[in-house]
Amino acid sequence: MKVLIMETSELSGYWIKGDNNKAPYLRKTFELTSVPKKAIVNLCGLGWHELYINGKKADDRVLAPVVTQFDKHVCYIEYDVADLLQAGKNAITVLLGNGWYNCQTEEVWNFVKAPWRDHPKMLCELICDEKKILHSDESWKTHPSPIAFNALRNGETYDAREEVSGILEVDVNDSDWENVTQTCPPGGLVIKEQLEPCKVMKKFDAISETWVSGNAVIYDFGANMTGWCEVELEGEAGAHIKIQYSEMVRDNMDIDRAYIDRFVKSDEFQTDCYYLKGDGTEIWQPRFTYHGFRYAKVLICCGNVKIKKIRACFVHNSFPQAGTFECANETINQLQEITCQSYLSNFTGIPTDCPQREKNGWTGDAQLACETGLWNYNAKHAYKHFERILADTQRPSGQLPGIAPSGGWGYNWGSGPAWDICLFELAYQVYRFTGDTDMIKEHYGALHKYVDYCTGMAHDGLVKFGLGDWCHFDDKRRAPVEMTSSAYYYYAAKLFSTFAALLGNNEDRAKYESLSGKIAERINSKFANPDGTYADGQWTALACALYFRITPEDKRQKTADVLAEKVKANGCKADFGILGAKYTPRVLADYGYADLAFRLLTQPEFPGWAHWLNMGATTLWENWSGVASRNHIMFGDISAWMYEYLAGISPDDNHPGFKHFSIRPRLIEGLTWVKAKHRCEFGEISVSWQTADREFKMDVTIPPSTSATLTLPDGTAQKLDSGNHSVTTRI
Repeated sequence: MKVLIMETSELSGYWIKGDNNKAPYLRKTFELTSVPKKAIVNLCGLGWHELYINGKKADDRVLAPVVTQFDKHVCYIEYDVADLLQAGKNAITVLLGNGWYNCQTEEVWNFVKAPWRDHPKMLCELICDEKKILHSDESWKTHPSPIAFNALRNGETYDAREEVSGILEVDVNDSDWENVTQTCPPGGLVIKEQLEPCKVMKKFDAISETWVSGNAVIYDFGANMTGWCEVELEGEAGAHIKIQYSEMVRDNMDIDRAYIDRFVKSDEFQTDCYYLKGDGTEIWQPRFTYHGFRYAKVLICCGNVKIKKIRACFVHNSFPQAGTFECANETINQLQEITCQSYLSNFTGIPTDCPQREKNGWTGDAQLACETGLWNYNAKHAYKHFERILADTQRPSGQLPGIAPSGGWGYNWGSGPAWDICLFELAYQVYRFTGDTDMIKEHYGALHKYVDYCTGMAHDGLVKFGLGDWCHFDDKRRAPVEMTSSAYYYYAAKLFSTFAALLGNNEDRAKYESLSGKIAERINSKFANPDGTYADGQWTALACALYFRITPEDKRQKTADVLAEKVKANGCKADFGILGAKYTPRVLADYGYADLAFRLLTQPEFPGWAHWLNMGATTLWENWSGVASRNHIMFGDISAWMYEYLAGISPDDNHPGFKHFSIRPRLIEGLTWVKAKHRCEFGEISVSWQTADREFKMDVTIPPSTSATLTLPDGTAQKLDSGNHSVTTRI
């Protein structure tokens, strides 16, 4: 049987599976007359897998492969294994876990009924010096592993008493192993995974431990994160521990999971279990689950156990660092730090809303944070991967769900233009930051279909479905959903016209440019007021009209002035949800109120970002009060704001990928210096400025083959070619 890979290549083999009750090992031995110069294993092991050659793990990735919409696409991974092979007898062993593919426990998003769901399975081939040596078929053997249970949102149970000595080695006796069974494929086209894999990127020692009973201890790792605990322990055979993971503790220092466990309806939530084999020091960490946590509660359930050491493993995509930002204001520096921590915590394969309660690929969160991501990390390939998942969820009508992947949930609640715009925004921002048009080309049909879907949903030119300015602390003060959703409908039409122009489709360019103009007219007709406000004067309504440039050009400054007065009158305390959190600081800075935007970020009272810091936050929260998830990224555009307004670096849409870009730092009273770097496709951009004695000094590095337009605080502008530049002026 041949399996199609992106309509150009073929992967030989049959889909096979092993034991259905425990995570299975699948094993094959083979002979080599000599060590090959080049050896590749192409492996698709669903839901997650680990590959071993002659007892050694093929590489250090975890939670592989990254999730897809399995009935549309599944990913294989290309492993270079030449250094692991030997002349003579060899053994290839694959350990399979459930992952996203077999969500067998109950939760509200109904992945238990996903159309692809089945027992773990794999497709595999080994190519040595261009010659196929083996592929997956019924000659492989299988044996259950000690992993008795593994579930994405629950945890993992491991019974070390069930370990088989040397099970991964070449010479283990597998004569009593059962043969695998050929099984049906998952349904999706097999494609090569092409994004940075998840890895254990950092390990944290506990900063404190607190015994809350005679058999339970709470470990605090000092920061909220994604991943799991690695434990080193001793005890008698059959002794049993549980590790329960949490973001919060109560006043008595016991863990508090009341706000994050309510959506998982069966089995234990965020809990790993380990049964000791009783053979000296044992070191263990789970393989096929992950958690969101700062605290871990270790319960000694039975037997005598000594916890010798415990560390938290921070797991996320192994992105290259793309940017750094720091300045003279410590509050801003802390906000930058916790924003990056939140972003990484919510990129464990795909961009998610939170790493504990849901782990879902919420599209609203992804689109709002994508600029922050691209400033700080080289996330292009991961966004390409997620864009394909989202396109794979699209219905023939053009409708999209609020989460991707989706097993059928999220089409009739949780989506809407402000979330669905993710399909457009990821493609657009990757184009702006890198010049890459692949996403636009690949998904042009899906983009086209979605705009037309909105047109079909429109009444009198406007749409009113979606969640709107989500997580405002006062729902009565939210901007009308009809306005924000229609603004994103406008933006989708506008972007699609831009994409059509890039691809030379002048008919679509003209048609959707005209459509965007009509939508803007309708928004202004219904929501604009003579005093410069929009709707009922909500901050988000005003900022939305300005951010998308829906307000006529000659009226924009008036609307910005009104918004600024509202912000001042409220003491710069946030009066918006996640949409306004992106719009408001940006438009204030665009229209001469950068100082006010800076105060919005740094004022310490509720509601506001700095208030979270005062409450001990190490990641961004889901809402202003903190009564929900405490590791969300949807309020995280503030990092992008720092790069674009404090450092002043901005891509140029007419010269994408920073072929040409602008530098226009906004000076803030009391802020004496800023340093920022960003590595683009051409090299590193560096901006550093400082003020003293009414003098402004700036050092800039422009990468090779690029140029920039520098606008100084006095408004004068100059072009900078590649190289190092220093500028001094009076202020």
